[in-house]
Amino acid sequence: MPTQRKADEAKIRRQIDKIVEGLRDKDLEGLKRLYTKEVVSFDVEPPLQHVGVAAKARNWANVFAFFETVAYEVRDLTLAVGDDVAFGHAFARLSGTLKNGTATSGMWVRITYGLRKIDGTWLIAHDQVSVPLDIPTGKGAIDLEP
Repeated sequence: MPTQRKADEAKIRRQIDKIVEGLRDKDLEGLKRLYTKEVVSFDVEPPLQHVGVAAKARNWANVFAFFETVAYEVRDLTLAVGDDVAFGHAFARLSGTLKNGTATSGMWVRITYGLRKIDGTWLIAHDQVSVPLDIPTGKGAIDLEP
């Protein structure tokens, strides 16, 4: 892998680490800086898509409204990095303590990132979060682990 690609991969991994930090710290402004203004997010929470950084931030604000403390884990991040676009996929888990005091271990989800390099900074232009579907029941399989 050329040196620039290795450097860019390290920068992208740091950006993903900043998501973990931003969630833990409930830092909406910091989280918003990690996404393009026109980000398109296909998240587990309705509607089918969230368009724009304000919509993505509302998703995280909804999480913060339910959680007193937030933990977020990203596992098995795999990246493919080009000159100015990259994509990656991983498993992620949101957990913590709810506002009512209940601790939750969360559920594992699948996440895919599409990133763009804008003025030297890697920003998330698209993300998709999903759970596998149990076809016979029509319900999400939320008890799986990587």
